[in-house]
Amino acid sequence: MRRFNYAVSLVMVLALAWVFVGCAKPPEAEQKAAQAAMEAAMTAGADKYAAADLDAAKKAMEAADAQVKDKKYKEAKQAYVDAKAAFEKAAGAVEAGKKAVADEATAALAALEESWKGVEAAAKQVEKKMKEQKDAWSADAKTFGESLKAAKDAIAADPINVKAKAAELKGMIEKWETSLKELAAPPAKAPVKADAKKVKS
Repeated sequence: MRRFNYAVSLVMVLALAWVFVGCAKPPEAEQKAAQAAMEAAMTAGADKYAAADLDAAKKAMEAADAQVKDKKYKEAKQAYVDAKAAFEKAAGAVEAGKKAVADEATAALAALEESWKGVEAAAKQVEKKMKEQKDAWSADAKTFGESLKAAKDAIAADPINVKAKAAELKGMIEKWETSLKELAAPPAKAPVKADAKKVKS
C-alpha cells in the first residue's frame, strides 16, 4: 500500500511539474499569429495609409518580444494577442486612410488643373516674346497634360504617389508663372541723363 501511495504521489508531482513546464514555454503560436497579422497589414498598405495604427501595433509587438526575452511568458502571450489585434486594426484602417489620401490627391489635381489654365492664358498674352522659351514651353505643356492624365488615372490604385506627382506638377507651374511674369513685365527704362543745361551751369 505504501508503494502504491508513493507511486501515486510521484505521478501527481510529475503531472504538476509537467503542467508547470507547459506554462513556462514561450507563446510561439501567439507570436506566429501576431507576425502573420503584421505581414497582412503591411501587404494591405498600412505603412502608407494607417501609419499611426501600424506604429502602435509594432510597439505592442516589441513589448511582447521583450517579455519573451525576460521569460515572462504569460504576459508575453497576452501581449502577442494584443499586438495581433492592433495589426488587424491597422489593416482595417487602410481603406479609410487610402480614401482620405485619394480625396486630397483629387483636390490637389483639380487645383493644379485650374492653375495651369491660368499659366496657359498668361503664355498666350506674351506669345510673341516667347521666342527663346517656345520649345521649352511646348515640351512642358505636353508633359503637364500627360502627367495630369496619368495622375488622375492612378488615384484609385496609388493615391500617395499621385500626391508626390502633384508636388512635381506644382513646381512646373511655379516655374512658368515666374518666367511669364518676367516676360510680361515692361522693359526697364534706360537711366535718365542729367539735364544738359544744368551740366553747363
